[in-house]
Amino acid sequence: MATNRVKDKIFLSGNEALAHGAWEVGLKVACAYPGTPSTEILETLAKFPEVDVQWSVNEKVAFEVALGAAIGGVRSLFACKHVGLNVAMDPLMTAAYTGIGAGFVVVVCDDPGMFSSQNEQDTRWVSIYAKLPMFEPSSPAEARQMVKQAFKISEQFDTPVLLRMTTRISHTKEDITIDTRSVPVQPPFQLNIQKYVMVPGNAYQRHILLEKKLQKLKTYSENSKFNCIEIADKKIGFITSSITYNYLKEQFPQASYLKLGFVYPFCDDKIRKFAKSVKKIYVVEELDPFLEEHVKTLGIKCFAKDPSFRIGELRPEFMSDIVNGKAKVEKKPDIRKPRMCSNCPHLFTFATLKKLDAIVAGDIGCYTLASLPPISALHSCVCMGAGVTFNEGLRKAFPSGKIVGVVGDSTFIHSGITGLINAVYNKAKGIIFILDNSTTAMTGGQHHPATGFTIRNKPTKKLVLEDLCRSCGADYVAVVDPKDRKKFEEIVKQRINADALSVIIARHPCPLINR
Repeated sequence: MATNRVKDKIFLSGNEALAHGAWEVGLKVACAYPGTPSTEILETLAKFPEVDVQWSVNEKVAFEVALGAAIGGVRSLFACKHVGLNVAMDPLMTAAYTGIGAGFVVVVCDDPGMFSSQNEQDTRWVSIYAKLPMFEPSSPAEARQMVKQAFKISEQFDTPVLLRMTTRISHTKEDITIDTRSVPVQPPFQLNIQKYVMVPGNAYQRHILLEKKLQKLKTYSENSKFNCIEIADKKIGFITSSITYNYLKEQFPQASYLKLGFVYPFCDDKIRKFAKSVKKIYVVEELDPFLEEHVKTLGIKCFAKDPSFRIGELRPEFMSDIVNGKAKVEKKPDIRKPRMCSNCPHLFTFATLKKLDAIVAGDIGCYTLASLPPISALHSCVCMGAGVTFNEGLRKAFPSGKIVGVVGDSTFIHSGITGLINAVYNKAKGIIFILDNSTTAMTGGQHHPATGFTIRNKPTKKLVLEDLCRSCGADYVAVVDPKDRKKFEEIVKQRINADALSVIIARHPCPLINR
């Protein structure tokens, strides 16, 4: 919770520390869709009554609401996991052109090792692609410091600012010194068609300004305190960032370091200066060769990790092997494989689908675990909403198959509704199952529009999924408790080969979530 005292110390995770830092510098609006490892940022901000916090229906919506608030004149923040940023890329790219009114920080939490994700992405590339500055903390304390600086940089250079976390930084805890809240006075919103209406003529001029802005940000990068040279033993020097800096310092405490915290635009002069001061340079970073490739373009000879280390998160014990040029040798971890909870209502849905030999197009959520033994009854999982659209696509290729689509209640709202409309419009057939356990269970039980409560557990208008599906034009809509096995199976048998598009809402609350 907020404190009114200066220099209190609290034991906080990286996500919590970042939230505190944003609150301290006057954050007014924060939007997100829950997604591990980013979820706790919004959950922490929801404890501060001064901040308008919302779970949005998806990341694109969250980004646009937060950007609109920033353009309107209040400091705003958008948070997501790496795949969530993909959903928000459309407004992100154009926001680099429009700029902001008050500060706007885009926090993205990457997941090296894919602990809770369907792929690995290195979001540092987005900074180049979108032409936006990026901070990258190496600790919870730095996350707090950098988000505060990010708001200032955003306003100084009229730009959204990216702040990249990783799972390890998001969830590591540290004693954090926090401060009181200070809300800056912002100029009132002013209409500016040339700045905020991105028709081609205006956008062309904004692109020119964006390129000039990047040159100014490059100068800022050269002088940033977050890009720090530490000279010790000049025989070996490391260029690094994020959690990898900590791992290297443990293994090579006497080495010299160029620690990059403001990772883009690149500080080329500082990189060259560091290169001249040490005999041998290693570039060590998690996931992609983002820094490595740029250092090499400067004509600097450097050594980097074997390509085998580009997969999965780095660990302290890997550092010596990387320096010695060895490939990755990783023992299989002895951990319990994930499985669906024993009393999960989704189990009953998939037991029925397996009994009927259905081909199941899946989606992101707890129910994705139904792909694993002993159930093994979910056959695809690519992204949110794809349970609906894959059903349509698979039927085009395999019209005689027993094909069904599966989507969760939260993911249906996130991106399944448009797929259902598309299926209705294009006369698709088959069954779409909405597995409604009345929560966003996979990320810890957050609310969404169909629960009827906000992030602060306050009542709001409740979205009625069956009414929505009928309005979209589905031929048949039924709500069934999947634990009523006999009734559920009868309905599925009736609809699976029907010449119609059916939506079956398998509704039973998650037993782990006490509302």
